[in-house]
Amino acid sequence: MSLDNLKKKLPLKQLPIILNIVLVGVLLAVLILRNGQPQRQEFDEAKAEAAADKTVAQHEHGNEGAEVKGRVTMSDRQVKLNGIELLKAEPARIRTSLRLIGEIRVNSDRNVQVVPRLPGIVETVSANAGEKVRKGQLLAVISSQSIADQRSELLAAEKRLALAQLTYAREKKLWEEKISAEQDYQQARQVQQEAEIAVQQARQKLQAIGASTGSSNLTRYEIRSPIDGIITEKQVATGQVLVGTENLFLISDLSTVWAEMRIYAKDINTVKVGQQVVVKSTAFEAEAQGTVTYVGALVGQESRTAMARVVLQNPDRTWLPGLPVNIDLKAQEIEVAVAVSTEALQELDGETVIFRREGEYFQTQPVKLGHKDERYAEVVEGISAGDTYASENSYLVKAELGKAHAEHEE
Repeated sequence: MSLDNLKKKLPLKQLPIILNIVLVGVLLAVLILRNGQPQRQEFDEAKAEAAADKTVAQHEHGNEGAEVKGRVTMSDRQVKLNGIELLKAEPARIRTSLRLIGEIRVNSDRNVQVVPRLPGIVETVSANAGEKVRKGQLLAVISSQSIADQRSELLAAEKRLALAQLTYAREKKLWEEKISAEQDYQQARQVQQEAEIAVQQARQKLQAIGASTGSSNLTRYEIRSPIDGIITEKQVATGQVLVGTENLFLISDLSTVWAEMRIYAKDINTVKVGQQVVVKSTAFEAEAQGTVTYVGALVGQESRTAMARVVLQNPDRTWLPGLPVNIDLKAQEIEVAVAVSTEALQELDGETVIFRREGEYFQTQPVKLGHKDERYAEVVEGISAGDTYASENSYLVKAELGKAHAEHEE
């Protein structure tokens, strides 16, 4: 739009005002352009200078710092302030150990199955599962015709013996007085001896089944506990008809128990008979010393494990059958050429590493471990004897490494 047209459309009084506004806008634009050019130039120069400094630094230090994987810069003063302990890899004595999972079992050598040995009918049962019993304590009473027959046989044999003894005494006296022949005397003597044998056999039959020989009730058969122990199984009831081979009670002497454990194939050569172990309850605070008494010679096809056993003294009945336990085997101490403190071990990217000290740096060093105990770990690959590494508080080096990696990615 031309100035003449503007004059025609706008009143003459407004024209000077508009011209002043346009002039002010032009002046402001000029000032902005003149001031912004140097600032942009200064920014670009600063950016270029920083990039150049970074390139020089990387060249001088061989691309160290964040550019070197697994390296953390930390001065001696920072190491001291952070409480990071520096140690040297060196030979050490390591006590090898192995923890196995096990369970308390009844000592089968101290288990007794109580059977009736004769057919009959159960008249009374006077003991229950879980009950403590003493040797000779009455457990049950059975009515048995078989026991009656055997007692009758004993009574008849005793009567025959009594008669044979009288006959022998009479014939001996007559023979000594020269009244009867010696043949009669010898015959009476033989009959007496046979009667004595018959009585002895009848008594032994009753003793073999644990029956008394002098009971007035011929059919009464008392079943008594053969040992001191606890009834761990009961399978008999009043009125039950027995054939003579049933297991009525299982009595276990828990003064000793077994701690049984399963050994994986790779550890079989580690466990030996006579080896000392520590058995620890997983249910409550209790532990006991023991000795390996048995190691199975066969490995199960399905489980791929062998069974081993420890005998534990159990005077206070602390170790009850079925209790789960951990079994720590104490192996021999072995001398290793290179070992580090277990506090130095860290996990990083799925590897076990330590942080080796190199001047003002800590260098991440993957290691391959061998034997290990609570204090030391054998290093079979990764570092050499004499190398300095971070031990106590080594996790702080790992944290610094993580921060450096994050900053580098940014």
